Amino acid sequence: MRLIPHDTKFFDLFAELSGNLTAGGKLLRSILEDPRDLPLRVEQMQAIEHKADKATYSIITKLNQTFITPFDREDIHRLASALDDVLDFMNAAAVRLVMYKITSPPPVSAELAGLIVLQCEELAEAVSLLEKNGHVMEHCAEVSRLEEVADHVSRRAIAELFEREKDPIQLIKLKELYETLEYATDKAEDAANVLEAIVVKSA
Repeated sequence: MRLIPHDTKFFDLFAELSGNLTAGGKLLRSILEDPRDLPLRVEQMQAIEHKADKATYSIITKLNQTFITPFDREDIHRLASALDDVLDFMNAAAVRLVMYKITSPPPVSAELAGLIVLQCEELAEAVSLLEKNGHVMEHCAEVSRLEEVADHVSRRAIAELFEREKDPIQLIKLKELYETLEYATDKAEDAANVLEAIVVKSA
């Protein structure tokens, strides 16, 4: 059963936005695994982030032009903003590598990025099922589970950082990198929560 049978443009735009998230997550993971050509690849990340901004803008523009929407106007705005926030924090993590001259990011940073990729894939799948009101909740639950895993990984990494890192400046740089990555997982969970609210309202 569809939420509404009339206008599918919103679903197409959300699919485009969630696709940008997955692409950005995979690029970030690749950068953290192997930071060669860092400035160029961070520019690629920023280009993906700009594409996501345009998709978000298109959703908001469409929202302002549409009288009957497939679900609550407030939820459309919240979902677009939440998805865009995920990529904003991924981009922020990539930018910090250049800004702080982190040329050898610890393996745990790529581990966190890998969890972000998994979350983005789950969000993309949930968004693809939204029009037909499919098994969205299962994917949202997995996003939340992955956030808990990322939280544990981040805390462990920061604890080890304080225990082993002797350079206080390097400690600050890496701690901020870990926290930025973890914030991205938080934002992914926020997006999943919005999706869950949409499904509950449409039931």
